Amino acid sequence: MAGERLAQGLEGLADERVDHRFKALPPDAEGRTVGQLAAERRNLFSEGFTTPVLALSAESVAHNLALMETYATRHGLAFAPHGKTCMAPQLFARQLEHGAWGITAAVPHQARVYRTYGIERIFLANEVVDAAALRWLAAELAADPDFRFMCYVDSLRGIELMDTALREAGATRPVDVVVELGAGEGARTGVRTEAECLELADAIAGVDTLRLVGVAGYEGEVPDATPERVTAWLRRLVALAVQFDKAGRFTDLDQIVISAGGSAWFDAVADVFAEIPELSAPVLKLLRSGAYVSHDDGQYRKLTPFNRVPEEGALQPAFRLWAQVVSRPTPEQAFLNAGKRDAAYDLHLPEAQVVRSGRDGTLRPADGVTVTGLSDQHAWVSTERAGDLEVGDWVGLGLSHPCTSFDKWQLIPLVEQDGTVTDFIRTFF
Repeated sequence: MAGERLAQGLEGLADERVDHRFKALPPDAEGRTVGQLAAERRNLFSEGFTTPVLALSAESVAHNLALMETYATRHGLAFAPHGKTCMAPQLFARQLEHGAWGITAAVPHQARVYRTYGIERIFLANEVVDAAALRWLAAELAADPDFRFMCYVDSLRGIELMDTALREAGATRPVDVVVELGAGEGARTGVRTEAECLELADAIAGVDTLRLVGVAGYEGEVPDATPERVTAWLRRLVALAVQFDKAGRFTDLDQIVISAGGSAWFDAVADVFAEIPELSAPVLKLLRSGAYVSHDDGQYRKLTPFNRVPEEGALQPAFRLWAQVVSRPTPEQAFLNAGKRDAAYDLHLPEAQVVRSGRDGTLRPADGVTVTGLSDQHAWVSTERAGDLEVGDWVGLGLSHPCTSFDKWQLIPLVEQDGTVTDFIRTFF
């Protein structure tokens, strides 16, 4: 049934009409459905797309999906990739096809999107204290016995708010929760000490609206992270689960959940989770990395664990933002028609990678071309030579931080290496 809902939802996306809401699509495609436009297999550069246009490499996405499936299988990990990266049901479907256990969310709205498309397993990596969201969740759990949901708890007040809202909603199934162990002083959310974790476990045992199923956290927030510090924190997380189990906190469970793993330290997670001893029930070792699906040309190119374990493979950056030179006021300066509204810029500026001639379509490396700043709708570019760029050229930009690349585009062309657009990825932010 879940697979049918997802398939129907994807069909609905293909039936959506192309219009002014979607940046960069060919003006002459107005009124066609997305599916009809995809079936035309237009060329990104020569068949009507306007600049700026964000493209997602079909080959790189396929490579990244397969690589992480292989990695998780090799290391005995379940995988719930963080959906907040892309918020794209089409990519969720492909992640599930590649063995994902479920999809991770950060906030209730994201979970609502997932449920609309029939996602049956959701790990919400946050404490949910919104009464309206908890009422919705209680209704979802009651309506679908196959729906599995779990979320963090990290405070007594949070437990109180959850219990009150769920009781008032007449919840018929308890909400599964995991105690979040904070990554250290000065880190983000999560309980700072094991003693506080035990206090939360006691409080959860005292209500019938919640069920403790494991422990979790985010090692990416370890202060001044090094492999040694991240490993030490992960071992604390595992030790907490062992302590809970010995104390009988996980009675009558089919699985005990131990979850961690962003996109920067999943190799450490794999190593430490391989050390988990036998507990009273099988352990769901749940990895949550999300940025891998598109990777990037900045933050995650630098931080990916595959740099430390190259024998495991390598992710490929899948994003390229194409913009045109619209002004060349001096030999040292040019301006592109893409800015903050189009490109991720919260971590690094875009990187000029390739130039496509506006005269004959030939490609050349963007040597001597550097993005130095962004306005709302312009990229400021410095050039070393007067002949590096001319008005009308297309510049392919590599982006840093996929999470803030996806959310600027509602419909993203999926493009093969030769420029053929094979599909369009719909996002929901």
